[in-house]
Amino acid sequence: MDLEQFAALRTPEGSAALDAAARVAGGDPLTAAAALRSAGVPAGLAAAALTQAELRRRAAGKFGPAARGMFLTRTGLEQATRGVVARRRAERLRATGVATLADLGCGLGADALAAARAGIRVYGVEADPLTAAMAAANAEAAGLADLFTVECGDATAFDVSRVDGVFCDPARRRAGTGRRIFDPNAYSPPWDFVTGLAERVPHTVVKVAPGLDHALIPAGAEAEWVSVDGDLVEAALWCGALAEVPRRATLLREKEGRLPGTSAGAEARAAQLTGSGDAEAPVGRPRRFLYDPDPAVVRAHLVAELAGDLDATLGDPSIAYLYGEARPTPFARCLEITDVLPFSLKRLRALLRERRVGRVEILKRGSALEPERLRRDLKLAGGEAASLVLTRVAGAPTVLIGRPVPA
Repeated sequence: MDLEQFAALRTPEGSAALDAAARVAGGDPLTAAAALRSAGVPAGLAAAALTQAELRRRAAGKFGPAARGMFLTRTGLEQATRGVVARRRAERLRATGVATLADLGCGLGADALAAARAGIRVYGVEADPLTAAMAAANAEAAGLADLFTVECGDATAFDVSRVDGVFCDPARRRAGTGRRIFDPNAYSPPWDFVTGLAERVPHTVVKVAPGLDHALIPAGAEAEWVSVDGDLVEAALWCGALAEVPRRATLLREKEGRLPGTSAGAEARAAQLTGSGDAEAPVGRPRRFLYDPDPAVVRAHLVAELAGDLDATLGDPSIAYLYGEARPTPFARCLEITDVLPFSLKRLRALLRERRVGRVEILKRGSALEPERLRRDLKLAGGEAASLVLTRVAGAPTVLIGRPVPA
């Protein structure tokens, strides 16, 4: 899509095309396109409307009902922050006294809209003209145009003295190709500018990739990893006055119901674990229950803190499986272990056949085995189910057999 096509979608005819496209989205693309053309929608407008309708359908998982009125690009949607994460970040910013915020590299406006809904005045800067125009349209559609305004320009040229907080989500995909950028020095804005923001604005938050090397975390910053419904979705650096602890793992729930191991109430869909990020957990032999920590806990290097909460131990100092007794926790999935065996395909196949196990889930850490190939080699048959954990214990290849403990 280009600016001309986007402008066409903003006309009354474009709005009608979007409504028509929404009614046929999700089915066969050729059938949908034919339906719009038969309704008199020009081919170019029909294609643009159908693209928006499909992107809005996909965006519902990130933004909920608000996605129905948003304008989106494929790359922008992939990079946009999930609604539940953006809301929590905005609440934290507002709670620390941030009243005006610069969103440098605002993209389609997901974070800026959440901040505006929290009552923060947001100044968005976006280098791409089409994306900037869409962000402004999204603010208008949300009824937040008085709190979130967008300028198309260079984020590094924005006068940050105008605000008391900065949020920066540097582009981590190459323009034109959409390929991921893994070197922070190739981000846009560049990494040295991003990390230098904390020296200029006392309330600075930087969104980064979950795979960020801990060595790149600026001194004194809080590094937070966030998972939603068990999926690791992002990391953020909280700098200056916003830094509260060295490392934080935040678990959020978007689905209905509360996180396992939490009490009922307003915080039942969120849990946080904090610590230094450099503690070491004790090592011992496997016990009755295995804990598979949430990926946010693992990436934040907070497995030792979780081990302390659970009075648990590692089976191997380099593998993030914990062993202990049954204790409720939102920070790990729990399995009850029935067998701990040195890995042997022949012995494992015989044992599962003896127990008539026909269905297995396979977890692995520290094992080179391919789960699907192992599943085929086991030649399973029977009506029972089991969980297999491929790992190492004291350096030795090991398989554990167990079953999930209900949350």
